[in-house]
Amino acid sequence: MTLALTSSKGKGKVGKMVKEKISKLFRLLNTFHAKLPDQRTFSTSCVLHNKILSTGADKKSSSPRVLITGSLGQLGTGLAKKLRARYGAENIIMSDIIRAPREILETGPYIYADILDFKNLQEIIVNYRIDWLIHFSALLSAIGESNVPLAMRVNIEGLHNVMELAKQYRLKIFVPSTIGAFGPDSPRNPTPDLCVQRPRTIYGVSKVHAELLGEYYHFKYGLDFRSLRFPGVISGDTSPGGGTTDYAVVIFHEALRTGQFKCYLREDTKLPMMYIEDCLRSLIELMEAPNECLKLRTYNVAAISFTPEELVKAVKKHVPNLKVDYVPDHRQAIADSWPQVFEDVNARKDWGWKHEYGLDELCSAMIEVTKPYYVDNSK
Repeated sequence: MTLALTSSKGKGKVGKMVKEKISKLFRLLNTFHAKLPDQRTFSTSCVLHNKILSTGADKKSSSPRVLITGSLGQLGTGLAKKLRARYGAENIIMSDIIRAPREILETGPYIYADILDFKNLQEIIVNYRIDWLIHFSALLSAIGESNVPLAMRVNIEGLHNVMELAKQYRLKIFVPSTIGAFGPDSPRNPTPDLCVQRPRTIYGVSKVHAELLGEYYHFKYGLDFRSLRFPGVISGDTSPGGGTTDYAVVIFHEALRTGQFKCYLREDTKLPMMYIEDCLRSLIELMEAPNECLKLRTYNVAAISFTPEELVKAVKKHVPNLKVDYVPDHRQAIADSWPQVFEDVNARKDWGWKHEYGLDELCSAMIEVTKPYYVDNSK
């Protein structure tokens, strides 16, 4: 529709009125935009919030009640320890489907939880008054490929159960993702948060499913879903879980135990990696970040990238006589489809992520953690 503003005397008056209204409208819009918060200032306040929390200040009077599924895996034990120190042992409920070691039972609540049993999970959430659900239960990349039907049940059906319960009881839920959520069609160096994914493993497919379902539940139902795409995570106090990046854990044990290591990836296979301390800290910082700071529901989070050859050189600073053979197996094809470098600019901007461990710091920490297992204390 077009307004004729000057065709007659009467229409001229109407035109003048329309011009005045349009002018007022623009003044109102300018006033409104002037009052909007500066996006850069907003992000800075989110970063400051996480820095305050990391120092232990500004703690809430009531701590969250947290359920960790699959808590006896690589991440769960360490995370439970940190959260119990932060929120109280009684508020962090560890769970899994296997018997826990005595040292776990002595540190706080541990219960049986089968993620494929909806009613079992529902009873736990109600009886323990759960606020946060951290969902670690999954079959990893290499193991999942050897048993695809089981991986689909655990990684997809189990996810559906925890997502539906989180929606029903208004829980804050964290589901980890992975470098395995990307595939050979993804940009590899660097790999941004948003790009083509198309993974080639059932583990990766299940993680893309989790990312998209979590985002859908967030926009459809208001679910506070949060996820991080972790690189290969290196830790020394739990057994490797069958992942493609686990060579970077096994090498430390074999270096100290036998002085020899057979690597199942080529020496030039570059992959993003992260020490466990950085990994757990990133998870806690994301969970504690105000929801309004998060522009994404799933973030890349990164630390360092290296090849087996570069890792061997760093390990030899501690174990000079280490001998290494490279014998690539089926995991090489998986690694070749994954990112080489993670771009995590959004995590650093939105909630202040910053890693602390480089390659040398990682090696020193891993030697310190694993050495007691192989030192003869009887002498």
